[in-house]
Amino acid sequence: MALRDELGLRAPFHAPAHEALLGLYHTASQIKKRIDVFLRAHGITDVQLNLLLLLHYQAGRDGGLTQVELSRMMLVNRANITSLIDRMERSGLVARVGRPGDRRCRVIELTPGGRRLIAKVERDYAREVARIMAPLPARDLASLIRMLDALRGGLRTRRRR
Repeated sequence: MALRDELGLRAPFHAPAHEALLGLYHTASQIKKRIDVFLRAHGITDVQLNLLLLLHYQAGRDGGLTQVELSRMMLVNRANITSLIDRMERSGLVARVGRPGDRRCRVIELTPGGRRLIAKVERDYAREVARIMAPLPARDLASLIRMLDALRGGLRTRRRR
């Protein structure tokens, strides 16, 4: 269904760029709502799942990531990541662990409880993501990824000016 029809607009969009931008916003909002409902059944949020998956798949040989690394990967500031980690630590999903030889540096690691939660959620989450993205064949997914990369690249270029 066209965005104009879905939103019940009376007149057509005057600028394709505006229609595309609203389409991105609206689609992202719908996806977020659907994922939120899915994750609520598992007792976590999308941000918590993202942090767990980053620790599971992106941690180096030492088994963890620093808060600076996590905030960069998650696109949030350090204050937000600190409170998120505090909550997840209280829930038994992650732990702050000191690095031998560097008392100032602490890494965030998955706990056994965090690993169990990932094992429980990840397969179902992958199926849900596949269902959401099913209307797009593989070549369209690849095109979408390239277009989003280009859009973000343009935004970075404009920020520097």
